[in-house]
Amino acid sequence: MEITLIDTSSWIEALRKNGKKEIRDRVYALIMEGKVVFCHMVLLVLWNGAQGDYEKKKLKELEETIPCILTTSEIWDISNTLARECRASGFTIPATDIMIAACSIFHKVSIDHCDSHFDQIFEVYNQIK
Repeated sequence: MEITLIDTSSWIEALRKNGKKEIRDRVYALIMEGKVVFCHMVLLVLWNGAQGDYEKKKLKELEETIPCILTTSEIWDISNTLARECRASGFTIPATDIMIAACSIFHKVSIDHCDSHFDQIFEVYNQIK
């Protein structure tokens, strides 16, 4: 069973009442199959942006049912390497996206996203691994 770390970009679309249907359907299919994990950075970004009672209630329900993978010191090391290598390759990537990608790499889980930064990160990662 392949486990998927869902990035905030996909969560935001899935949680919005008017979010993109194809992303919402994909995320909820993964949830129903029990193939989803959070990482702490995704939760931090989601909680930081949660607005209103509906979003906060929905996020709390998800947080109580979806496991959260650990952010270890090795993930910080991977993040630092990715940040340096991405910058050297001409990509300026938000630290949050680098950390989320590093969690995916370390824990060997796929990542669901709709953010081109991840394509850039994994392009660089595939060159250095």
